Amino acid sequence: MNNTKTLCWKENVLVLLDQTHLPLQETYIECRDYRRVADAIRRLEVRGAPAIGAAAAFGMVLGAHELLRNGIKLSEALPKIAEELQQTRPTAVNLFWAVKRMMQVVANSPGTLSQKEQADLLENEAIAIADEDRSANKLMAVNGASLFTSPVSILTHCNAGALATVAVGTALGVIARAWRDGNVIGVYADETRPLLQGARLTTFELARQGIPVTLITDNMAAWVMKTGRVQAVIVGADRVACNGDVANKIGTYGLAVLAKAHNITFYVAAPVSTFDFSITDGSKIPIEERHPDEVFHFAGVRTAPVGISAFNPAFDVTPAELVTAIITETGIIRAPYLQSIDKLAKRKGDIE
Repeated sequence: MNNTKTLCWKENVLVLLDQTHLPLQETYIECRDYRRVADAIRRLEVRGAPAIGAAAAFGMVLGAHELLRNGIKLSEALPKIAEELQQTRPTAVNLFWAVKRMMQVVANSPGTLSQKEQADLLENEAIAIADEDRSANKLMAVNGASLFTSPVSILTHCNAGALATVAVGTALGVIARAWRDGNVIGVYADETRPLLQGARLTTFELARQGIPVTLITDNMAAWVMKTGRVQAVIVGADRVACNGDVANKIGTYGLAVLAKAHNITFYVAAPVSTFDFSITDGSKIPIEERHPDEVFHFAGVRTAPVGISAFNPAFDVTPAELVTAIITETGIIRAPYLQSIDKLAKRKGDIE
């Protein structure tokens, strides 16, 4: 059973499991102001699109409490706090979705409410965002597991488990449910260079649940597919465009190309909050580029000569035509994605 808890809100403190120290140490960060939350998101101490969204929502609550203590009106200063949180990471749309949702609470609150009552509404909204992610995780797991009716081996990339969400995860939630149903033989996990989220986090989670996991380096995926060791790929997502293009951890696009070449199904597991109904396709998705030192070093040791340059995009975009299906809490979405995602958007009330 997976008892990993990514974040906890207790007595006006956001407690985060510091993922930069896993799997060797389980240490926790106590965030008592929104700046510490912003730092945690920026440093990848908390990561994964749904978890970032929830953390940012609680960061907004902490910011509201600070404004109250200083006698500053929320409507005047909260937008600056929202902007600071949104600037931490540009690709994961859940971050922007959660912050926007929190700002709407203040904008839509009756003018008769006190500042304290507005802050209470913000706290209730942040708790609701976290609760909704728990529910979405469970529904995604059930929906995704239904795709597997006989035992298979699955390849996954980066980390899309409990550490990336508030509950059981997206891709790993599906895998865990299918495992309990008897339809997963084992999992191959890409190490996910340069920060090794697959090696450090995914294997950590799967091993805790007793699910057989085999770690491979990123450049082994093609051979693993060629030799018939996996029959499906499942990954998470940081943003899904209206045409079904998917932004996810760098290396995902390559896996999708390989899966297509080897006639292997390629599934994406993502809650509706990860869909960006405002953009037409993946070319509009901003791709975060991180510091080159992440590429120059391995486990804190420099492995490249001084004086060279490095390209370090944190994400890539997988074209919709390479995606077999997208697993959501509302069901399985298949091509043609423009039509199916348009229906999803209308059901969620994001467009008229």
